[in-house]
Amino acid sequence: MSTVLVVVAHPDDEVLGCGGVIARHTSQGDKVVLCCMTNGVSARENHHEELLKRQLAQKSASIELGLFDVINFNFPDNQLDSVPLLTIVKSIETVMSKYRPTIIYTHFSGDLNIDHSITNRAVLTASRPQKGNTVNEIYSFEVLSSTEWYPNSSQIFSPQMVVDITHVYEKKVRALNCYELELRPFPHSRSYECIHALATLRGATHGFKFAEAFMVERILVNT
Repeated sequence: MSTVLVVVAHPDDEVLGCGGVIARHTSQGDKVVLCCMTNGVSARENHHEELLKRQLAQKSASIELGLFDVINFNFPDNQLDSVPLLTIVKSIETVMSKYRPTIIYTHFSGDLNIDHSITNRAVLTASRPQKGNTVNEIYSFEVLSSTEWYPNSSQIFSPQMVVDITHVYEKKVRALNCYELELRPFPHSRSYECIHALATLRGATHGFKFAEAFMVERILVNT
């Protein structure tokens, strides 16, 4: 059994980016812990009204995916660049120290959303490959309405790992439905139709029905 840590900027990123892989891990008996850096709504008008809805959605999605624990930090939404990186790193380190994960999933560094790119950097800093660090594998995922809108100067999301999620795809869909308020009408890229199309594309181009794709940040092979 492995301990897996998923570090995201906002509640719903975990389902959009790796909901299927989370369901795979939990179905195999792995312990999956979710760490959210912001509440995902504080940058919006009337965010007090939306906060409870977002919290309830996160709880419901976590149950659907079988998460072991959820840790929520309260850094400012869409303003992680206003927080010293060291502060964010130390918050992630506290979670890593408690659960000692061997695998981490997080955002792609080239995402347009500033919270996503900073979360990636904080994760890589917190999990520096040095003696005593338990993390052997780090993967970054794509999030529609951010990854595909990367600046031209950024690295392109070019996945090296594709995971078959066909047998757990319905779990991802049910978890996604918990965040219904965060979805947008088609043809917005964060619509159900586009999310389904991406899972189909990632799967069909690799011989699967549905899949999720990842950039490999690190793989360490122990002796």
